Amino acid sequence: MNAKKILLGLVMGMSVALGAQAGYPERTITAVVPFPPGGSTDAIARAIGPKITARLGQPWVVDNRPGATGAIGAAMVKRSAPDGYTLLVASIGVYAVNPWLQRKLPYDPARDFDLLTVAVRAPNVLVVNPNLPVNSLPEMIAHLKKHPGKVTFASAGNGTSDHLTAELFWQKSGTTALHVPYKGGAPALTDLLGGQVDASFMNINTVLPYIKAGRLKVLAVTGDGRAAVLPKVPTLGEEGVHGVDIFSWQAVAAPKGLPKDVKVKLHDAVVAALNEPDIKGKLVEQGFEVVANSPEQFEKFLAVELARWKNVIEVGKITAD
Repeated sequence: MNAKKILLGLVMGMSVALGAQAGYPERTITAVVPFPPGGSTDAIARAIGPKITARLGQPWVVDNRPGATGAIGAAMVKRSAPDGYTLLVASIGVYAVNPWLQRKLPYDPARDFDLLTVAVRAPNVLVVNPNLPVNSLPEMIAHLKKHPGKVTFASAGNGTSDHLTAELFWQKSGTTALHVPYKGGAPALTDLLGGQVDASFMNINTVLPYIKAGRLKVLAVTGDGRAAVLPKVPTLGEEGVHGVDIFSWQAVAAPKGLPKDVKVKLHDAVVAALNEPDIKGKLVEQGFEVVANSPEQFEKFLAVELARWKNVIEVGKITAD
């Protein structure tokens, strides 16, 4: 009799557990963006929200938690319960750069999260103020070699995607320039447009309107192929500078330890949202490429990115200060 009671209890317990998981989600899902509102990562998190809400039947709320180049928000997600109600939507810097720049980083991107998917990627573009007397990448390289350490390159800050792209470009092209870090991409762009700085490697979606308006000259894209929105602009590789096939990217992760079925539900919902025709169309128009890969593919990709940026940072002797 006791054995029967024990068996019945086990069966009931399993049924309750399975029922609870099958009911996910039962409340609001919070997407933590570790940057201020208005940037590319914030835009991605907000773009997919309505589609995820429609698919899962619960609100998707974006919570901006900026600070320490994304480390504060990422650490908050790490400490959250692995129940599928708190997610991290962050960029390349949070996942692949911070570990090599911040000595006491409060999270490990490869160990502390269940990686769900790389949502999108976009190449950077080398843009210059129209007053700079160059009109092609070969001319730019010649100008840099003629004026070593003099041409100014703006970035959104030390260790950001635009900074590291410039560093890798200088390493691969045998040139030097002067890095001018700003506190964010907006002031860097403002000064580039105003001629206070000469050049920058910026996210294609950020500068595309200014390129089309003739307010910036574009010399090359960093991707492994030409960008669909700038089909006449060559890649760095086409112009002879190899090894700078770089994309900025945004990805979604959760605290380590998600139940398997919850992980599957979340992954499928995010991927479906990214591939909705209206969402995908808008992203492509802005220069993004929808990736929407599997957790396993994300893990392999992150390992490659971590190794790449570790090498760039060490060779360039880059610090966060």
